[in-house]
Amino acid sequence: MKNTDSTVDAVSDFAHGAVDKATNATNLAVDKISEKGEQLKITEQRLVKEASDYVRDNPMTSVGIAIGAGYLLSKLLSNR
Repeated sequence: MKNTDSTVDAVSDFAHGAVDKATNATNLAVDKISEKGEQLKITEQRLVKEASDYVRDNPMTSVGIAIGAGYLLSKLLSNR
């Protein structure tokens, strides 16, 4: 009975260690994903501001680009 108890304890300790390692790895991954998400949010805000500034500073060019892009998209989508 003593041998069985020590085997069960060893397996239990191993399982707990594996669960702890998996938990730590998961927490690290969540932290990294959260950090990257914040970086993406900041980048998105910067790009939106830059685009807004460009449109404000160059309204006619922006309208021309929009018309050209719309025309190209309509040609691409109408061929399907």
